[in-house]
Amino acid sequence: MAARLSAQLEGARITLIDGAQQHIYQPGLTLVAAGTWDPAQVIESEADWMPRGVEWLQEYAAEIDPVAKAVVTTDGKRLPYDFLVVATGLELAFDQIAGFDPKMIGRDGLGCVYAGPQAALGTYRMIMALAEKGGDAVMTLPHTPLKCAGAPLKLTFITDDLLRRHGGRGRAKVNFLSPLSTVFGVPAVNTRVLELWKQRDIGVAYGRRLKAVDQGKRIATFATNDGDIEQRYDFLHVVPPMRAPAVVRNSPLSIKSGPMAEGGWMEVDKGTLRHKRFAEIFGCGDINGTPRGKTAATVKKSGIVAAANLVSVITGKEPALKFDGYTSCPMVTSIGRAMLIEFDYEGRLTPTLPGVEPLTESWFAWFLEERMLKPAYLAMLKGWT
Repeated sequence: MAARLSAQLEGARITLIDGAQQHIYQPGLTLVAAGTWDPAQVIESEADWMPRGVEWLQEYAAEIDPVAKAVVTTDGKRLPYDFLVVATGLELAFDQIAGFDPKMIGRDGLGCVYAGPQAALGTYRMIMALAEKGGDAVMTLPHTPLKCAGAPLKLTFITDDLLRRHGGRGRAKVNFLSPLSTVFGVPAVNTRVLELWKQRDIGVAYGRRLKAVDQGKRIATFATNDGDIEQRYDFLHVVPPMRAPAVVRNSPLSIKSGPMAEGGWMEVDKGTLRHKRFAEIFGCGDINGTPRGKTAATVKKSGIVAAANLVSVITGKEPALKFDGYTSCPMVTSIGRAMLIEFDYEGRLTPTLPGVEPLTESWFAWFLEERMLKPAYLAMLKGWT
């Protein structure tokens, strides 16, 4: 967003508030967990991608006051603004799983691809330990909106494939436990995934929400409508609940009622990506309280809309562009094959590449995931696409 705005707004003073020194290419974390990428391949230096002419304040935002139009940083600096873009991403709420500590990932059968490069590598090692010894693999899904909703499904496919490749599938069971009545929110994709899982002897249970982990006993506790149940595991892939960071969740910017209020997501118009109550604020990325769209592909397309609409507002015009909710998920189904799934807010499949069937496994979809998406992503960081 900073790169795109700096190119479109001559003479504007643009400040980017971000305390991170590393930039993580998050779509690559599943490839690390598959053993096909090294953790170093997903780590970039934040400084290398900072747009020229943008003031980088290496702190985090601690408070947003949309009435006074100011942001307060973690070091107590108060920055007034005329216009604000909120692109905080989301927060992994590991604290909502009793007994679980992210430091446990990569030990004693616990995995989580979401917790960073080393956690993804630890997840791969836990899958390989399962392949060697056999046992029960338990894959989970949170009850909240989540970034890259396909990642838990990818990890299930990858786990099955690695077990088969290393001779451990006959000694292992793989089960996916969902707190919902589905495993994926797009009906056609949900049906296709379940078909493939049935062929590969991957079990599914619904209405199971992970609430506690006892690492010593290797027991996971799940909440159900009929009370808590315990599930023994040898490998447990934890996907934590997700929510907006406190700086948005506890601010006037968050949604105050309805199903999205619990997570504290930012209240934006799903088309223009402009805040519904504070006209000088726009949202980009996972923080937005929209029906779908917590993926890098969503950011790529919606960022163009948000930037263009913000420029329109700055120049005294009304936002003209509308975002359709485009989301893309290269659904890895084995190492070397994937399905390129693209859809919109309504859950309609919206394929963009001629000849690529969205629900058909192909090497080409894997090639896009493994070789082509990161260059496209880095071009997006530069504001080129």
